[in-house]
Amino acid sequence: MQGIWLENQTLELKSNLPLPEPSRDEALVRVLRAGICNTDLELLRGYYPYRGVLGHEFVGIVEQGLGHLKHKRVVGEINASCGECLYCQKGKPTHCEKRTVLGIVNRNGAFAEYLTLPNKNLYPLPDHISTDAATFIEPLAAALEIQEQIPIHPGQKVLVIGDGKLGQLIGQTLALTGCDLSVVGRHRSKLANLEKQGIHTGFADIVQERSFDIAVECTGNPSGFELALKGLRPRGTLVLKSTYAGNLSINASALVVDEITLIGSRCGPFAKAIDLLDKAAIDPTPLIQTCYPLSEGLAAFDAAQQKGALKVLLTME
Repeated sequence: MQGIWLENQTLELKSNLPLPEPSRDEALVRVLRAGICNTDLELLRGYYPYRGVLGHEFVGIVEQGLGHLKHKRVVGEINASCGECLYCQKGKPTHCEKRTVLGIVNRNGAFAEYLTLPNKNLYPLPDHISTDAATFIEPLAAALEIQEQIPIHPGQKVLVIGDGKLGQLIGQTLALTGCDLSVVGRHRSKLANLEKQGIHTGFADIVQERSFDIAVECTGNPSGFELALKGLRPRGTLVLKSTYAGNLSINASALVVDEITLIGSRCGPFAKAIDLLDKAAIDPTPLIQTCYPLSEGLAAFDAAQQKGALKVLLTME
């Protein structure tokens, strides 16, 4: 099969990759669409020593697997857990000690014609959710994870730093809570998408020091971290939604003196993400910038790395 292979921080479009063979309790999924995200770009830059097929945001059709899923469109949770370790027994499979992660850790990903995942990871899609929209379910679930980790109430002052793909989804999901939300970015065109939905936006100069209860950092840049911390009140909560390719310098004294709660946040609830799309509470498709066939996958990565780029999709159909 054809796929985009990463090795030694170099991408290669391969046409002779072996078709993956699902093990017991796994499904073989024919990929229809997959999205390039910042994690893929950070892997390319070397933030984690991954070797294999990239990609973890996908929609596909089950070719082999559980009977009720066969020939259906599905999306899938990316962490394949062992089911036996301490974290699995505690109901926290995303922290499984032996997990593989689609396109990230020891499991070939979605930028190929086929992939495998455990049957338990797969979710069938309602017919009326488009394949393009469903490609956003994994990052949409990651955005919703914030609300799984901390309560967000109407009227609370919440700051989101970053107007990229994930920042846009986080802004839209937090807006549904009724909180007093502000999204800060660097691109007027991106912020305009949120303004159309009634979300308050602006540049860094709108961040008043020590005025927010919660800050969500989505840029993966030290400057974004500093701005988020600057905006927090004492005993505020700082949520980190981005991985950092390099080391991050932190003013630990500020965290201690102001008793700031620091929370890392990544994968989230797929069922709730699907439900939001099912109810048309969120439409992520305006975030799609362009779509490339898999055969032009290297050009797709070039487009995704352009400054200010939104979502670049790969189609295998």
